[in-house]
Amino acid sequence: MVDAHGNVAAFTGAKCIPAAGHLVGDHFSVQANLMANATVWPAMKAAFEKAQGDLAERMMQALEAAQKAGGDIRGKQSAAIVVVKARSTGKPWADRIFDLRVEDSAEPLRELRRLMRLRRAYNLEDQGDNFISEKKPAEALKAYEAAMKLAPEIVELQFWAAVSMYTNGRKPEALKVFRQVFAREPIWAELVTRLPKAGLFPDDPQQIAEVTRLKPRGRMDRNR
Repeated sequence: MVDAHGNVAAFTGAKCIPAAGHLVGDHFSVQANLMANATVWPAMKAAFEKAQGDLAERMMQALEAAQKAGGDIRGKQSAAIVVVKARSTGKPWADRIFDLRVEDSAEPLRELRRLMRLRRAYNLEDQGDNFISEKKPAEALKAYEAAMKLAPEIVELQFWAAVSMYTNGRKPEALKVFRQVFAREPIWAELVTRLPKAGLFPDDPQQIAEVTRLKPRGRMDRNR
């Protein structure tokens, strides 16, 4: 365990199934049991201390180092990571930066890293939404564009980036992205017609038509 001040305590019982052990460092602890060999937790410690980036990235690299060193003797199945803000805001739903788990997978760490990338992208989208609420369109656009680039396979992120571009004087770019979105998932064109009611798109039939007519003709909208 590690307390709020960074004090660390760890214990490995004598009857833990080998290979089992732990190491503690500056504000962190690594521990393992049922490992393939006794190099696993030292590899975790070395990787965590060497890693660059935020806490989630450092933890992820420690897990990957553990697997590379041999991992669990039983093989691979699940992985999880939880990271919360250093100081509580009183809003638990907003304080969990990462809360990800892979319950069953042949490659759980690979899947966990993919989910981390998507979570980062959606965190950026959330920032964009907050900037919109704060009447900061330029900052919102930057956040939406960053989210889109981080997870280009997620159509929704591209859609909101296009909406932000269109409403902030970058129509040619927006129309290009809208076209790409509608080509992949035509149902998003319908959503454009609903945005004016929420104040998220101009309540102008000509501008709505300019965007929605980019939807490919003859395409069947699929259920999401």
